Amino acid sequence: MTRVVSLFLPTWPTDRVRRMLGGAAPSRETSLILVGRDGRRRVVHAADAAAQRAGLRVGMAASKAQALVGDLIVRDADPDADLAALDRLALWALKRYAPIVAADPPDGLVIDASGATHLHGGEAAMLEDMVQRLGAAGITTRAAMADTWGAAHALARFGARPTVVLPAGASAEAIMPLPIAALRLPIDIIDSLRRLGLDRIADLEATPRAPLALRFGPEPGRRLDQAMQRLSEPINPIRAPEIAEVRRAFGEPVAAAETIARYLAKLVSELCALLEARGEGARRLDLIYHRVDAHLAAVRVGMAAPVREVRRLTRLLTDKIETIDPGFGIELMRLAATSAEPLNAKQAVSDLGAPPDVDITDLIDTLSNRIGGERLYRFASVQSDVPERAVRRVAPASLDDGESWPGSWPRPSRLLPTPEPIETVALLPDHPPVTFTWRGIRHRVKRADGPERVFGEWWKRDAELSTVRDYFQVENDAGERFWLYRTGDGENAETGSQRWFLHGIFG
Repeated sequence: MTRVVSLFLPTWPTDRVRRMLGGAAPSRETSLILVGRDGRRRVVHAADAAAQRAGLRVGMAASKAQALVGDLIVRDADPDADLAALDRLALWALKRYAPIVAADPPDGLVIDASGATHLHGGEAAMLEDMVQRLGAAGITTRAAMADTWGAAHALARFGARPTVVLPAGASAEAIMPLPIAALRLPIDIIDSLRRLGLDRIADLEATPRAPLALRFGPEPGRRLDQAMQRLSEPINPIRAPEIAEVRRAFGEPVAAAETIARYLAKLVSELCALLEARGEGARRLDLIYHRVDAHLAAVRVGMAAPVREVRRLTRLLTDKIETIDPGFGIELMRLAATSAEPLNAKQAVSDLGAPPDVDITDLIDTLSNRIGGERLYRFASVQSDVPERAVRRVAPASLDDGESWPGSWPRPSRLLPTPEPIETVALLPDHPPVTFTWRGIRHRVKRADGPERVFGEWWKRDAELSTVRDYFQVENDAGERFWLYRTGDGENAETGSQRWFLHGIFG
């Protein structure tokens, strides 16, 4: 199932200029336009959101724009630099999101996200992450995911919402109400179709093809079929010279899994030799295969640390062969290390008495490529006395920073995401509960230890200036151990509400 993402960058030229200016860039509330030449006239080539709100439009005379907006910032347009920056943005998306990415000039990217969404928490999470990251970089973005490039392109630019994820199989129906300009047709064809009363894609779909092709050529029908998934539209992925890549073309198409695995091993061997000459190891490998029906598909695997071990990389890729659909056959396979880092030779242990190095990155790679990298993590400590703030998730192979939790008071093996209120019978101010009721079950406390007083972090939050929590470890009749706390010191109301909560469970 093909899933395509289209990213629309409506103010890309002005966003690029603002990023280039850095700290000297004008504020977002100040109108900015880029001007270029149209014959002998100076016209607006691009306008940012503030300029558009002020009534400035692309194609307007620059002198008129300056007359309408007093504090207007005017800079020269540079379309070549815009396209070059768009290619660099495509390379960033290639390394971060999916193996098949291309610039969609003049103001967008197209990404074949098939088989890569699970690595980013699903389709909606992947799209949201793209929009947030680009927004944090000062780039306004609208995004859509659909079954085809044409449908995603149309929804990103003409959809009602800034992010749209269409369910599989729903693209054709969703684009019907959109204007025909969403089909990426030349402007003269769009104007001619409108004069005939064909305003929406549904109108074009209902028109007989023969007279349409006779008058406008094959372009309207071709774009419509591509958007409706009746005609394939391959994406030519961007590649940079610095990316290590090997390829193998076949005289006869291959389709058997055993044959694919055999040539895959040869490609991995060639790529590892190339990486060794560079002194690098692969952090991410992309296998792109070209089918005889002009369809491109890809497999991506990631590694927790730089690797150029042929056997290990081959195994990770061959685990993905079952996801490869060869169709009528594969005529070309390309293997690229889209992310590589320096990897130097390491001395093996020579002292028989020395303990062997424990390397679990192979296991991490196997698991993360099966279930998704975001689902694999380990906990690390944070310098905070408040228990729920003292834990963070880090990558499973990240280096140990030496920080740990204080050992004076034990912590439960399971900390609840949110402390749950409980009903208790307890003497104030410092006694543990005699009984407590949690989730409708009453527990009689047999043993208890505490209190461990935790003060609020007043240097982070003013509201915690005088707040405290008193934690108790308690054990019930059945031997189950819980971590309870009371907000407040049991005497003064300003230290807390004096309510009780269950915060964790010991193993």
